[in-house]
Amino acid sequence: MRHVTFRRLSRPLAAIGALLFVGLAGAPAAAQLAITPGDVATNVGISWEVKNRFRLFRDAKDFNRHVAVTGAGGILAAEQALAQETAGRGWARDMVARLCVDGAGRILETCQRDGVRESYLAPVDHPVSVRLSGEVPSDATCAWSFDNGESPAQTLTASCREDVNLRARYGKPTAVTVEFATPGGAARRASGEIQVRDLLIAGMGDSVASGEGDPDRPVALADDGFCFRNFFATGRREYFRPGRVGFNGDKACEGGRSADTNTSGRGTDSNMAEWSKLSARWLSAACHRSLYSYQLRAALGLAIENPHIAVTFLPLACTGATIEVGLFGVQPAREINCGGSGACPSSVPGQITQLQDILARARRTQPGRAIDLVFLTIGANDTYFSGLVADVIIEAAAERALSRRSGVIATVEEAQAALDTTLPAGFARLRAALRPLVGGHLDKVVFTSYGHPALSPEGGPCPGGPDGLDVHPAFNANPERMRKVALFVQNRFLPAIKALATCTGGVTCAAADRMTFADSHQAAFAQHSMCARAATDPDFDRDCFSPDGKSFADNPIDGASDPLVCDRRASEFRAYASRARWVRTANDSYFAAMTFPEGVSPGMRPSDLHDATWGILSAVYGGAVHPTAEGHAAMADAALAGARAALQLVPAVGAVLVEPLPPPAPEAPTQGR
Repeated sequence: MRHVTFRRLSRPLAAIGALLFVGLAGAPAAAQLAITPGDVATNVGISWEVKNRFRLFRDAKDFNRHVAVTGAGGILAAEQALAQETAGRGWARDMVARLCVDGAGRILETCQRDGVRESYLAPVDHPVSVRLSGEVPSDATCAWSFDNGESPAQTLTASCREDVNLRARYGKPTAVTVEFATPGGAARRASGEIQVRDLLIAGMGDSVASGEGDPDRPVALADDGFCFRNFFATGRREYFRPGRVGFNGDKACEGGRSADTNTSGRGTDSNMAEWSKLSARWLSAACHRSLYSYQLRAALGLAIENPHIAVTFLPLACTGATIEVGLFGVQPAREINCGGSGACPSSVPGQITQLQDILARARRTQPGRAIDLVFLTIGANDTYFSGLVADVIIEAAAERALSRRSGVIATVEEAQAALDTTLPAGFARLRAALRPLVGGHLDKVVFTSYGHPALSPEGGPCPGGPDGLDVHPAFNANPERMRKVALFVQNRFLPAIKALATCTGGVTCAAADRMTFADSHQAAFAQHSMCARAATDPDFDRDCFSPDGKSFADNPIDGASDPLVCDRRASEFRAYASRARWVRTANDSYFAAMTFPEGVSPGMRPSDLHDATWGILSAVYGGAVHPTAEGHAAMADAALAGARAALQLVPAVGAVLVEPLPPPAPEAPTQGR
């Protein structure tokens, strides 16, 4: 598309007649249209669309890539297409470097988007592409005029087959008039209006909201082994798992405490710096925030299906968040190194505080700026969900005793007590804080529930055992504890979350305090839990992740050179290949992220790169029992449906051709895909 030059036309162009809103899905949408009475009837329309309208993306090619794969199958089908297109390596690995955030994942005040420096929070204008659509003769010439009522009208003449690019003022209608004629034919005139609706959308909540489990750029796995110590020397003193590609430090465990530590117990600067540079890449390392998050994908979906809107998305969700610590209070960072891009913050402000600050900054230049929508998922950490997982999977007696003493393990009884007392009080406080941010209408908060991670496709809970868990020698899911936790989640936790969000099931609140609730993905998750397997799973998974817990070499000599039992290399694992399970196992978590948790409390922080504590945390702190990219996409489809309802948006479904004399009555909106 070539850019055309604006000039003044020799005669005024008037907008006359009835106006009709028309839309096109995945193509420029038709503007309000009027044909001058007396002209020969022509099936034409003025179509326009906002370009690169998901404003977190700096580069239009990233937005267009998602547009190209999004169709009737929704976000899940688009994710599966991208997985195939990238051979399971993931589409976000390059996009993460082209966002309107800094290296630590914080929103930029201004952002260079497609060569234009913009205010991210308070845009002045939006890039728009306009064309004459319908039955346009190939040799017709169009004379365009665009008038926003403030600046002098912009005018140009170009082939009617060309798109015209301009920047439409934020919050102001732009009148559009076009005169067109073919050589020797009668001149015609059409007019319409462009007005971009910019949606300010926040994503808030915990690790399921942030995208935990799905780093934008997975860790690059080495094919040889890296040594971890065990907690106790009564069994094997050490074991080997794949390390990080490019690490040239000490991969062995000799000498008690490794030589890569200093007197503080933390790794020496050189060794730790080298290790950190080789970590997985996240949109925000401190929060394990990812482009794969269902919240971001749902916001992106709104932008894709609505050509007349722009979406300004605020990613705030943070792994480990509870209502009290995370939404309201400051929480510790998950990692404090941004993968080689500099130091990350050691703590993260409360998400409510962040959103209040962002809104205040936006209103300095746009007093009427408001939050249009909030995506929210919260409550699992408030009821000790990670402790329940630890209770299920930590089987070795010594590690179990240690974990229980340090508070890592929680019981169903403890979770139920929190569900009965802590969570309702937290929800009441959260409602009060969100109410003024969304203009008193909490239906603008789309609460997306969790997918159950441990239901067997054959019915009932997953059977337990070491399948997907043998990345650590102490892991082996206990069948009875698995059953007990699965039933608690299904019968107690998920219904309680829905009742709290929707003011049902004995929860009393005002009608305006009911959140929009999304849970249509839950039925599908029952078929795609962490124990789901299929013949269509990646060859690596089927060959190398043994359901019997025999994936890794027991012999330390073999493990040091080749830790996998199968005849494949660790580097062949593809984090974003399509698979039956939509829930990360501990094996997946290690192979995708291998998180060294520097941002945890001092009592849990590993003393060095071979510390036994890190051996456990590396298997779970990268997203075990969290949705895969496909799981997030399924959640995004559910959240998107809720967002449409909350915003009263109907996706554009196709062109409507206009016949003048008389102008047609506006058609009733129809529900699109």
